[in-house]
Amino acid sequence: MPPPNPKQAEFFRAREKYVCYGGARGGGKSWCVRIKALLMAVRYPGIRILILRRTFPELRENHILPMQALLCDGARYKTTDKSFEFRGGSRIVYGYCASESDVNQYRGQEYDVIFIDEATDFTEYQFRTLAASVRGANDFPKRMYLTCNPGGVGHAWVKRLFIDRDYRKDERPEDYRFIGAKVTDNKILMKKDPDYVAMLDNLPPGIREAWRDGNWDVFIGQYFSEWNREEHVCEAFEPPKEGWSWYVTMDYGLDMLAAYLIGVDEQDCAWVIGESYEGRDLGEGHNGLIVDDAAKAIKELRGDRHISAYLAPPDLWNARQETGRSVAQIFAEHGIFLTKTSNDRIAGWLAVRERLRMRECEDKVFRPSLRIFPNCMNLIRCLPLLQYDEKRPNDCRTEPHEITHGPDALRGFCVWWVTKGEGPLDTEKRAAWTDDMWEDYDRASAEERAALEEKWGKPR
Repeated sequence: MPPPNPKQAEFFRAREKYVCYGGARGGGKSWCVRIKALLMAVRYPGIRILILRRTFPELRENHILPMQALLCDGARYKTTDKSFEFRGGSRIVYGYCASESDVNQYRGQEYDVIFIDEATDFTEYQFRTLAASVRGANDFPKRMYLTCNPGGVGHAWVKRLFIDRDYRKDERPEDYRFIGAKVTDNKILMKKDPDYVAMLDNLPPGIREAWRDGNWDVFIGQYFSEWNREEHVCEAFEPPKEGWSWYVTMDYGLDMLAAYLIGVDEQDCAWVIGESYEGRDLGEGHNGLIVDDAAKAIKELRGDRHISAYLAPPDLWNARQETGRSVAQIFAEHGIFLTKTSNDRIAGWLAVRERLRMRECEDKVFRPSLRIFPNCMNLIRCLPLLQYDEKRPNDCRTEPHEITHGPDALRGFCVWWVTKGEGPLDTEKRAAWTDDMWEDYDRASAEERAALEEKWGKPR
């Protein structure tokens, strides 16, 4: 067996309750899982270990067959329950969770150690359910080991816990450790397959940064591939007293309030300088805000600034069955008079994308027309996590729900700003904008966009 590289050795030595290894492709993740599980099975006679992948074919090719070749007669493989049994009584069990509900088969079972290989293929619900099975009345270590690359259905929760280290009330920071590894750390792969690095170098932008560099702000399926933390997040400063117009934009429901204070300067650059973000979607210990409390939070957010408009989605004008009044009316009673934004998601995301794009400014420097202060942590966290909707390729997914609130509030501002001074769009022309045309428009040059607008009207 070859010796581990420094990153793999660091993974083997880690003693935290939750250890995550990986980042880029080619870092030797599956090998780490096999060897670490084997070492623990030998070191602790009688220990129970579970190794998981999303599907059984992946499990068989990446773990069961290589482990059989590695162990030879060192342990007996039982096909019936997909496990290796060691002479000292240790067991390595293999399982998979192809669907969300598959994880329920592990409820009530006890394991001392669980490995989740390619953890970003698992949902947070699956991770939490599996974590509850790490227990036992013995002296064996109680740990979970995870390996992964950026992207996938679990990208958001893995990034929150191990990259951003943004912990909730019931989570202890000292329990979590991330060990980042790149293909260049895997000397054996570099020696035996040097073309693999060249393949990673030639991948399309976005995929290349995720797979080669382990960049967690860029991944396959990312909706806003324009996102660049270095460009869109700026150092905080004191805005000028005059010359800017100020807005508050919000996404509000009893589950969540996401509100942002935005200043627009003379060059039409929008500066997101303040955030109010609270609700049940943040997990245990957080509660939704009734309108009275939401209004108070918004007043604290605006401070003494004169607000040109408080922007909110159309559903806040729907009358509530129990009171006969709308949320907009209740806000008005608190002195916050809401302005209705468009509910056109496609046009709204296009407006956000336009502000994220780099454009040439008056000083001949390329900058985006949206800049965000570092204190708006949830907007910075959630914008790059949005993924394309597989059924509506020009829209983004509405799950995980928690990450949509901040971007939805920003979308309301961006689409309102585009349409605020214009009359209603010709309905016949609006209907002519198909999904394919939106995709063409999104990718078109300035000249091509002008031609499309001349023929079909300006999109909203």
